[in-house]
Amino acid sequence: MLFAKDHTKKRVRMHVRKGDKVVVISGQYKSDEPREVLKVLVEDGKIVVQGVNLRWKHQKRTQQNPKGGRVQLEMPIPSSKVLLFSESLKRGTRVRNQRADGKSVRVGVKCGTKFD
Repeated sequence: MLFAKDHTKKRVRMHVRKGDKVVVISGQYKSDEPREVLKVLVEDGKIVVQGVNLRWKHQKRTQQNPKGGRVQLEMPIPSSKVLLFSESLKRGTRVRNQRADGKSVRVGVKCGTKFD
């Protein structure tokens, strides 16, 4: 084929990791309170944050779940909508990568806090 598309996904470099405390900076769930990152989807450039972007999932009746019902789940949001939460600043901060002792360390731009 002449115009075949390449369907391979590229890995996006992420500034957050699973377990980090982040602040949502835009959208319906924007707030100053820190929330935890539950999952990082590197191929899509998205993250799942606790209590953010909640959606209802309707579950069918099965033998394990005879009543069925509705469950509220967190759905992914773009990673660009969050900043890492800095304890010293008590708000979100951008991060840069620094080399320290042969390792890459995330450092807060305004506060200098090391996140690794």
